[in-house]
This record gives sequence, structure tokens and C-alpha cells, in this order.
Amino acid sequence: MSGFNFDWFIFAIALLLPLTSGLLVFQKNPYYALVIRGILGAIAALLYAMFGAADVALTEALVGTMLSITLYAVAVRSSMSMRLGVLAVCTDTVNLSQKLNPALKQVLSKYDLRLEQVVFEDAQALEHALELKDVHCILQIDDSEQINVFKTRVPRLYEIFKSSSLTELIELQLLELKPATAVVVPSSQPLMENQS
Repeated sequence: MSGFNFDWFIFAIALLLPLTSGLLVFQKNPYYALVIRGILGAIAALLYAMFGAADVALTEALVGTMLSITLYAVAVRSSMSMRLGVLAVCTDTVNLSQKLNPALKQVLSKYDLRLEQVVFEDAQALEHALELKDVHCILQIDDSEQINVFKTRVPRLYEIFKSSSLTELIELQLLELKPATAVVVPSSQPLMENQS
């Protein structure tokens, strides 16, 4: 009878593995996913220990769980920021960004994103940074039409900002970047024919 209870206990813990992994796959918040990954590693280490593989359990706990969570945390922290390019010399841009920053931060906080401003000296460098994917968005002032243009190269950011109250302050534009074309350089040496 006690063997049956122990088997049931192992079976119950083993059922937690697919349940936890399913929660991990469908989790949208990356910080919650880190916590669930830790729980998944702890359950796996517990199962290994219960089956008598203490060395595998220790490896899973130290390398599989602790190290991977640490690396994931660093990666999530560094990748969860939106880089906004602005001009340094234009006072209108500075005034607009002071109005726009609270609204941007409010919209981005819903998606666990941070706002990181990158300052550029001229408009050409600003546009070039967007094309080179150094920034996600740029903020420009079109003096001829007296409108504030907010360009982004990321379709998801465009969707997020379009559905927010930012459209009252700025004109949103989605910049579609052309993929880089490969240049084929002809070989300087002729191909040798197979001599038979």
C-alpha cells in the first residue's frame, strides 16, 4: 500500500512538468516566464532526485535552472527597451519629447518596455540610424507642414502606438526597410574543366 502512495506521489509530480511547461510556453510577460522556468527546473531536479539520479538533479538545479535563469534575466532586461532617436539641436524636438515622454512611458509600461532616448546631431544621422536598425523609432519635426512625425521600423510598435492616445500628439509612420541585397562578385579565375 505504501508503494502505491509513493508511486502516486511521483506520478503527481511528473504531471506538473507538462503543466508547467505549457504555462511557460503561453506566458506573455517575460518576467513571469522566468519565474515559471525556475519552477520547471525545480520540479525536474526533484524528479531526478526521486529516481536516484542525484548527480543529474544537482546539474539541473545549478546549470539548467540557476544559470539559465540568470542568462535569461540579463537578456530580457537588455532587450526590453525601445530606443527612440531624437535631434539634439532642435528646441522644438526637446519641447515635444518632454510632452511625449510621459505618454510614451505610459503606453510602453503596459508591455514591460523601457524608453531609451538616443540623441543625434543632424536629421541625416537620425534617418540613417533608423535604416541601420540602431534605433526602433525616431521623432522629427516637419517644419514645412508644422507636424510632428514619429517614424518606426517595427510593425508591432506601430500597432501599439496607433491604438493609443499618442496619435493626438504626433503623426505615426511605419517605415518599411528594404532587405539588403547581396552583391555577387564574379570570380577572377576561370573554372577548370574536368580533364579526363
